[in-house]
Amino acid sequence: MQKSFDEMDTPRDRRVLLAGWEQFNEPVDRIVSIGAFEHFGHDRHADFFARAHKILPPDGVLLLHTITGLTRQQMVDHGLPLTLWLARFLKFIATEIFPGGQPPTIEMVEEQSAKTGFTLTRRQSLQPHYARTLDLWAEALQEHKSEAIAIQSEEVYERYMKYLTGCAKLFRVGYIDVNQFTLAK
Repeated sequence: MQKSFDEMDTPRDRRVLLAGWEQFNEPVDRIVSIGAFEHFGHDRHADFFARAHKILPPDGVLLLHTITGLTRQQMVDHGLPLTLWLARFLKFIATEIFPGGQPPTIEMVEEQSAKTGFTLTRRQSLQPHYARTLDLWAEALQEHKSEAIAIQSEEVYERYMKYLTGCAKLFRVGYIDVNQFTLAK
């Protein structure tokens, strides 16, 4: 990634760092967080927004790309059934695929970011696109089943097929979403 940045024709600084957000204190003009926030845990969201707000200049922008979920009441309000399959699948995701993962609700992101001083300027749902992405990943994995099993095992292959196809279903039906929040300082 750094090599690609170095080849860009721009006077702007650009660097790739492999570090957690908690370890980063340098000022930046923009922050892009993709697919990480849902793994921080709800108890760390306020700290994340505070850190981002601190290191951005007055005209700074944070783009937060994260999976979002619904509360039980929101599921009921949207007419989404709370089934045994759903409970088992969510337990599977929480224990076997993303231990410790906690997708926020849209309202959690909006409220926590606002408390820190950010203004939401745009929210974009990528739900149908992400369902399709998961479908394509599952198709590709299925097409390379024998290679995948040779590299790992039948058990790992089956686990990831269950993850990809189950999550695609949850995105398609509306239980989960991928949202991009543009937050201005």
